[in-house]
Amino acid sequence: MFFKNFKVWETELAGRKLTLETGKMAGLANASILARYGETEVLCNVTASKKPREGVDFFPLSVDYEEKLYSVGKIPGSFQRREARPSEKAILTSRCIDRPIRPLFPKDLRNDCSVVATVMSVDPDCSPEITAMIGVSAAIAISDIPWDGPISGVNVGLVDGEIVINPTLEQREKSDLVLTVASTADLVAMIEAGGNEIDDDTMFNAIMAGHEENKKIVQFINGIVEEVGKPKFEYESSNPDPEIMAEIEEFCIEDVKKALDTDDKNVRDERLLPIYDAVHEKFDERFEENPEKLDEIMYLVQKHVVRAWLKDEHKRVDGRGIDEIRPLNAEIDLLSRVHGSGLFTRGQTQVLSIATLGGIRDAQSLDGLDEQTEKRYIHHYNFPSYSVGETKPSRGPGRREIGHGALAEKALLPVIPSVEEFPYTIRVVSEVLSSNGSTSQGSICGSTLALMAAGVPIKAPVAGISCGLITGDEGVYGDFMTMVDIQGLEDFYGDMDFKVAGTKKGITAIQMDLKVHGLTPEIIKEAFAKTHKAREYILDEIMLPVISEPRAELSKYAPKMKVISIDPDKIGDVIGKSGKVIQQIQADFDVKIEIEEDGKVFVSGQDADKCDSAVEVVRLIATDPEVGAFYNGVVTRLMNFGAFVEIAPGKEGLVHISRLDVKRTNKVEDVVNVGDSIIVKCIGITDEGKIDLSRRDALIELEGMTPENEIDDAPPKKKGNRPHRPRKD
Repeated sequence: MFFKNFKVWETELAGRKLTLETGKMAGLANASILARYGETEVLCNVTASKKPREGVDFFPLSVDYEEKLYSVGKIPGSFQRREARPSEKAILTSRCIDRPIRPLFPKDLRNDCSVVATVMSVDPDCSPEITAMIGVSAAIAISDIPWDGPISGVNVGLVDGEIVINPTLEQREKSDLVLTVASTADLVAMIEAGGNEIDDDTMFNAIMAGHEENKKIVQFINGIVEEVGKPKFEYESSNPDPEIMAEIEEFCIEDVKKALDTDDKNVRDERLLPIYDAVHEKFDERFEENPEKLDEIMYLVQKHVVRAWLKDEHKRVDGRGIDEIRPLNAEIDLLSRVHGSGLFTRGQTQVLSIATLGGIRDAQSLDGLDEQTEKRYIHHYNFPSYSVGETKPSRGPGRREIGHGALAEKALLPVIPSVEEFPYTIRVVSEVLSSNGSTSQGSICGSTLALMAAGVPIKAPVAGISCGLITGDEGVYGDFMTMVDIQGLEDFYGDMDFKVAGTKKGITAIQMDLKVHGLTPEIIKEAFAKTHKAREYILDEIMLPVISEPRAELSKYAPKMKVISIDPDKIGDVIGKSGKVIQQIQADFDVKIEIEEDGKVFVSGQDADKCDSAVEVVRLIATDPEVGAFYNGVVTRLMNFGAFVEIAPGKEGLVHISRLDVKRTNKVEDVVNVGDSIIVKCIGITDEGKIDLSRRDALIELEGMTPENEIDDAPPKKKGNRPHRPRKD
């Protein structure tokens, strides 16, 4: 056989076949796995550099989830017809894979490591994201790269109140929960969730159900490792020499404790500067080849102080109680001409959110692998360098900003009204003005304020809060402690950032970042209990006193939106030849008109009366004239026998000269001229669709005028060939 190392393993996941293959493709990578789940196929490759990267104090891991549109039979819509920068969905999936695998690499590893998952075929019922996560896990596990895996991941849905593992496309459309759970053999390693106000117990049960399914796949991958796994390579540790570490810690630890003991980040940073200078002055000679190593040691000293305070003394850097939230403040209407704004401040973290309302056509188009083609609620998150006192140029949003924006979007989406209830596209931008931890949760609170101030009828206000974790020497199986509302240092030096957002009724979003291998059920339950209580406090005591419900009126600067449904067969009449009719309506009334395939027509503009007038014109065009109905028409042409009147764009009828007035009319020009606006009544429609109108009847019935002449209402004689008469010879 040509591929002598080719191996295939099969198992079942949620009732569908899962296959992992190796030995046929990408033979120069450290390891390669082709993961097949149903008809979804993802090629997962991992590589690592031979030597550590110099001058870095972190593990240089990159994870790329690559969406190929050929996998769903599409050609990219870009000018060059090829995939360009990754979509937002691809970036979020990369982060979702990164979070559970990163903590399992050695903390002192500095070799570059690259993970690439290329989606090659997509079965809508079998998630390519989950297939990629499992394939990546298997590839790293069988490679020679040091790693304490494997992991597995599944999606969990809630369909008709029942928990479903890896729901199909049809089930996902009905599911109240979109949950991704990644696990090691024993611990929950990652949680990413969005839900329709899911109660804590249901969410916990769904997580545990996903965890149990993951255990089976981890066991399956371990069997593959036993068969074809490579020995892990030796690497150069980046850990400092223990003796030098102890010497530096003894030299500066008391000064570090004094510097860190403040609730002001600026004061803390100022106090640390002279300590860094003193350490460099005393020890630089011993680190001539790698002076930045001293900064790594200083990081470890600060980490030791903060963790010891929390774990041993239950003392927080800023003096708060373990479950005490930093001082909070909420405001609205800070900006004059925007549609809605809200400022949320938590300690030194401050986020300003701005809501903007637009037409339906402003919805974002999506060119991805799944069934969603657009979204009408959009949340963007910006994290400028000044928010942390740094001086870096803005280069657009990075993966972190995209991830935090998506989390806030996920948290608020369940309370956003449907397009039928509120026919607008909604965009919220969260500007982080100051950052000392939990800015993503601050953006959720600020955005709720902005939406209610803008008059968006959200179903319930949403708040977000984070929960941290400190473990001891025995890790999550030993003594641990959790704390609410972690600030920057507690996030930086702690083991967990468990973000939970929701209403008073239930959870709408979760995102969990870990530095340990995973969490036990007890830690997850405790995090749920603490964040639930904190959310209720933020809503009741801080946010709702500022604005208790969405405003009844939109901002005067927001577009006014009117909606009408028409017969889809009449859409062409409203648009007109080459778009002339719809363009004319938009110009006449200074509005924007958007028409969907199902016949819904959205009319938006700054003036509500003009919107109403435009809607009436659209209604007239889309409705066949009715005999007996009255119309306000415009005279378009004059003939000897009468006047043609346009009762709606593209719809014209004839007012016979005998029906122009209540008295006898000798000349059409004696009564009307081209351009006159007149009220007419429809008195008949011929089989050919010609419309007979009467101004006379309208004057009599609407204005009570008395006719001065009678009209023969008998139908006119039809013109035809005269009878044949015999020719006289």
